[in-house]
This record gives sequence, C-alpha cells and structure tokens, in this order.
Amino acid sequence: MSTQQSTHKARKRFGQNFLQDHNVIYNILSNIQANKGEHWVEIGPGLGAITEPLLQQNVLLDVVELDRDLVKVLSERFNHLDNFTIHSADALRFDFSSLAKSNEKIRVIGNLPYNISTPLLFHLLESTACIEDMHFMLQKEVVDRMCAEPGTKKYGRLSVMIQYYCETELAFDVPPESFNPIPKVMSSIVKLSPYQKPPVEISDIKKLNKVVTTAFSQRRKTLRNSLKKLITEDQIIALDINPMLRAESISLAEFARLSYLLEE
Repeated sequence: MSTQQSTHKARKRFGQNFLQDHNVIYNILSNIQANKGEHWVEIGPGLGAITEPLLQQNVLLDVVELDRDLVKVLSERFNHLDNFTIHSADALRFDFSSLAKSNEKIRVIGNLPYNISTPLLFHLLESTACIEDMHFMLQKEVVDRMCAEPGTKKYGRLSVMIQYYCETELAFDVPPESFNPIPKVMSSIVKLSPYQKPPVEISDIKKLNKVVTTAFSQRRKTLRNSLKKLITEDQIIALDINPMLRAESISLAEFARLSYLLEE
C-alpha cells in the first residue's frame, strides 16, 4: 500500500470502508471475469483496490467518485493511462447511460456505501437497458433482501423490484476484517444481470412500484387491509389471490397482476 493510500482517512459521511484484503480482491476479479476491451464503470473506487487490477486487464474504465480528495489521489495514480477516465460526481445523480456508446453494454462494479446503497440501486435500475451486469459489494443484509424468495422474512419491496429488473445471484460473503476501517457488519458480493425481457408483464413500472410499496409499508397487515385504498377485496379474489395473505407471501407475478388494477 503506497503512502498516498495510507494518508487518506475514511470518511464517515461518505460511508467509506476501504477494501484491503488481497484474497477478497482476487476472488472478486475471478468472479467478474473482466475481459480486454470491455467497458467497465466503477462506483466509489475508494483507494483503487479494484481499479488497479481492472486497468491491468486492459478494460476501458470509467470511475465515479464523490470524495474530491480521493478524486485527486486516483487522478495522480491513473490519469496517465489511456483506458482510465474519472468522474468527480455523486453516483445518485449521475447519468450512467451517458457512458454507454451506441449499442454498447457497460459492466458495472462497486463497493457501495451502506448509507446510500438502496437508493443507488434503484437509480441504477433506470439505466438497465445499457447494462450487461452489475457486481456489488453490499451489506450482507441488503444482499439477502435482494435475493430473498416469497414467504421469507427478508422478502420485501427491494426483493420484488430488483427481481423484476434483474436476475440476482449471491457470489460470496466478505468478513469485516477485509476492510479499513472495520465495519460492524458482514458484507456480500452480489451479481445482478438485467433481463432482456422482464420475467412478468406489467402495464407501468410506477403502478408495480406503488402496489408493492403500499403492500410492504404495513407488512403485518393482510392484503385486504394494506391495499384497501387502492384495490377492493373482491378484485383481489378475482385474480385468484388470497386477500388474507400478507405482502411477504405474494410473488412478483402476483404483484404484477395486482398492478393492472390500479387506476391511471
């Protein structure tokens, strides 16, 4: 680790935890299978633990970093390389689709700050048309929720909405000791592969989001009660869905059917 890396102190307000375990870095790289000439985007590169080996694979790499001090560190280290471009920007507001050249699919990687991971995932879902796949390091609890099946405690809005857009796959867990500073939680690597064609048909993503959000906002209640301002009990029964079930028992396909009942 060079001196310029060790002088940067992780910032709490950016939710920074820097990956420093070489075994984990090696596992991530073997897992993602980056190939020469591919266009990659790294979110929150930190001190460049993944950035450097990715650049050595001769990929075209754009990195998005909010912390200006880190932008300076990374620019000094990598700006002399033709295949490196840094964007000093907030990933939550960044237009990721603007990086994809015509008909090209980008591959995305990032150690996402825990404090913004969920809104950032939803922001990225807006650009899935130009994304080949996404590989994220996240809090294990968040990954468990993303991959959760109906009927389990972890299953919720995040599970349904992510699984509408992407196939989800837990790659492996990463212990707290792999980072500096050491977080209080376990992390996991997840792979998200956007569907060419979504697994269910819907008329409007806003309707799906509304019915899912409403159902899970009072997850202890049955559908009959949680959705009563949107859909009647008779309408739910007509779809062959039991109105006495709670949201956590309803599949993506069933939520899709319910979403058709919402008024324009």
